[in-house]
Amino acid sequence: MTHDRHSYAEPLLVRTTHLELDLELDFTAKVLTGTATHTLDWSGSSDRLILDTRDLTVLAVEGETAGGWEPLEYSLAVPDKELGSALTIRTARQERVRVSYRTAPTATGLQWLEPSMTAGGVMPFMFSQSQAIHARSWVPVQDTPGVRFSYAAHVTAPPELMVLMSADNGTTSRRTGSYDVVMPEPIPSYLLAIAAGDLVFEPLGERSGVWAEPAMAGRAAQEFADTEEMMRVTEALFGPYRWGRYDILVLPPSFPYGGMENPRMTFATPTVVIGDKSLVSVVAHELAHSWSGNLVTQDSWDDIWLNEGFTAYVENRIVEAVYGTEFAVMETAIKQHATVVKLDPLTPAELAVELPGLNHRSEYHGTTALGPLKGTWFLAWLEERFSRDVFDPFLRGYFDRFAFRSINSDDFVGHLQEHLLDAHPGIVKDDEVAAWLEEPGIPAFAERAVSARFQVVDEARTLWFTSGELPAGAANWTTQEWLRFLDAAPDMLSPNQLQQLDRAFGLTGTANGEIARRWYQIVAASSYEPAYAELAAFLTEVGRMKLVLPVYRALAGSDRAFASEVFAKARPGYHPITTLAVQKILGQ
Repeated sequence: MTHDRHSYAEPLLVRTTHLELDLELDFTAKVLTGTATHTLDWSGSSDRLILDTRDLTVLAVEGETAGGWEPLEYSLAVPDKELGSALTIRTARQERVRVSYRTAPTATGLQWLEPSMTAGGVMPFMFSQSQAIHARSWVPVQDTPGVRFSYAAHVTAPPELMVLMSADNGTTSRRTGSYDVVMPEPIPSYLLAIAAGDLVFEPLGERSGVWAEPAMAGRAAQEFADTEEMMRVTEALFGPYRWGRYDILVLPPSFPYGGMENPRMTFATPTVVIGDKSLVSVVAHELAHSWSGNLVTQDSWDDIWLNEGFTAYVENRIVEAVYGTEFAVMETAIKQHATVVKLDPLTPAELAVELPGLNHRSEYHGTTALGPLKGTWFLAWLEERFSRDVFDPFLRGYFDRFAFRSINSDDFVGHLQEHLLDAHPGIVKDDEVAAWLEEPGIPAFAERAVSARFQVVDEARTLWFTSGELPAGAANWTTQEWLRFLDAAPDMLSPNQLQQLDRAFGLTGTANGEIARRWYQIVAASSYEPAYAELAAFLTEVGRMKLVLPVYRALAGSDRAFASEVFAKARPGYHPITTLAVQKILGQ
């Protein structure tokens, strides 16, 4: 593996192969207390074990001997703002080391919700978000995707709450206050996940189901009814699903992401449950991670395109198979448009940092969405040039070869060269492949997705700007058509234009989070105060970063005082990750 500069761990010397957790959830203090027992594989001569931590209180460290558990010498380093503190343990190279610890109420990987912040309003809720390097805030662990381990956990919680983890949870929602789960397949630390709340189960198929608060469970089951079909088509394309069950946990609105691909238990935002399945590509994306990311994993965050780029490609193939080619083309066109717009203002120097070649790791920190989008585009280009008859078996072979392994870009490029380029010579040129792998930006020869329905939308927008005539048929547009209309509109519109659109189509107050994000972004940039009350309500009710951060950025440029006022009210319901991101935007 390559060195992961986002971790203090030394997996070339020693690595965790199995983790046993014994945790108690304290909702009053908002902490986890317990032990993490590491089964270790020593490969070097060192007697030192280094684990990643962030704001953990270490209570004791012990090593197992023939006579039982004995104390070990340890030290906790001065914390780094981003990486946390290295926990260095001196051992006798024991096979098992146990750390007793307590989390902080401010753990960046956990959110504790008061009952008023849930759908039911009666019971509290807690959930984790370990990606990218937040697992270390609730478990002392080698927090790098280059280390994979199986795990087992015993969790105690208030008896009225159901506890779930990224493991084999079963399907019964019987609440005991004491739960035991097992994850037999080896996973990286960022896929450690836990949640506790008023949760019930709704089946979707033989291998799939939905967990959610009672008020949400039925709606979510209807929205995600195609999950089992998604699993079947992906298996037909890219090989067997190797994780047993695929369940979806619908979290409260403060969840900062669209979805998190925790194995066996995807964590999902409720903002995609709108009643028409137009946003279920989020489920397709998280399911796709069961092959790209969870099964074959990047070995550091510098190679995030191996996770997200491959996943977005597989997602699009799932969407096409289940919902049709035009739907898939529209989704691709939306993402490509966003990529190109972001690239346009960048200088060559900025481009080299933001979107370097896919095989370039020295500057790319995995903090931008551009690298994964370039990776998706690259895979789609390979598919088009080689044909699906050739490319699909190649990709299936990739998943088979590297199953349950963590790899880097060099590993993929070697596989690409041997099993596709050399096996089918003359189809692509070396300099074309190098343009994707080594050079910054999107190659000039890359073709953009073209949607016939989007061409109609673009013509309608142009007509509206030139004549003031509202788009014909827009009341019946799909979500994707509205996204195209708003995405390609100017950042600012006049009050008359905003009023005309809003009166005709009721965009202010829409329940569709994707449309709302784009609409309120324009509203904020244009200082259109008639929509401010609903804009504020949207930012207060939703914590998904993809939806709220663009609106805050627009407000920061037009009305920072109003943005700060809204944030002060919304902040108690935000995840710590979202809070930090908004503070950065507002300069707080």
